[in-house]
Amino acid sequence: MPKVKTKAAVKKRFSLTGTGKVKRHHAYHSHILTKKSKKRKRNLAYSALVDSTMENTVKHMLGY
Repeated sequence: MPKVKTKAAVKKRFSLTGTGKVKRHHAYHSHILTKKSKKRKRNLAYSALVDSTMENTVKHMLGY
């Protein structure tokens, strides 16, 4: 079996935490920010974890 190649797009968008969970960024925080509330923009700025149903898929694309 050859090695699994890391997907470049996934490498740019996701990272692993110390415990092995997959970290991601929120969408909708790049433009058209004037109509969004401060609370909404602040919460979009923080990172989030990938859902457990998609975690194995993303890890496989990361090469782990």
